[in-house]
Amino acid sequence: MHTIVISVGGSIIVPEDVDHKFLAELRKVIAKISLKHKIVICTGGGSTARRYIGVLKKAGANNYMQDTVGIDATRLNARLVAVFLSANALIRCNTEVPKSLEEIKFLLKTHNVVVCGGLRHGQTSDGTTAEIAEYLDSPEMINLTNVRGLFTKDPRKHRDAKFIQRISHADFTKMLEKIEAKPGQHFVLDAVAEEIARKNCMKVVILKGASNLEGYVEGKGFEGTVVQ
Repeated sequence: MHTIVISVGGSIIVPEDVDHKFLAELRKVIAKISLKHKIVICTGGGSTARRYIGVLKKAGANNYMQDTVGIDATRLNARLVAVFLSANALIRCNTEVPKSLEEIKFLLKTHNVVVCGGLRHGQTSDGTTAEIAEYLDSPEMINLTNVRGLFTKDPRKHRDAKFIQRISHADFTKMLEKIEAKPGQHFVLDAVAEEIARKNCMKVVILKGASNLEGYVEGKGFEGTVVQ
């Protein structure tokens, strides 16, 4: 069985404050599915990254430094998730955060679950997740976020937004072309991730919450969007 590679959005970990309920649900699901699969989790920066980046932007810091602080925020969230998952000793998970693809692969030899944050500048945690999946020869990546899946418009701003259950890589790329990439951007999947997924014929599954993650992995049904 291939390694399951999951992007866990920072907005679902830290919407404003740390979401203990979500982390507890995630730990329960990961404890179950890690009995059968190796798992890599890549965390986003969430509200912490956006607040820090916002302050730096007002101060006139350049994009590179904004991005650097954003990566630091993703790694802080990775440490939080890793320690939380391993705290009950039921999940063999790293507590030191890897900073390269090689470190992730090495840790997978001795851990059922490996958690990381951002690995490089110029991409979001979704792009990093896609890169990890490519490196590990995984045929898919899972994007765990705080929305139901992909919509024609932002459902938090537009009442007429329509849910998209399935979409081709070609059509999804057209949607992405309308979005400007910038540090701290917030979308269900970034252009780098989509480019890697499309190039490798990789399935992308966008899910909301730990219950849908379990449903998808266990083949029990799920609500979300599949990009393929």
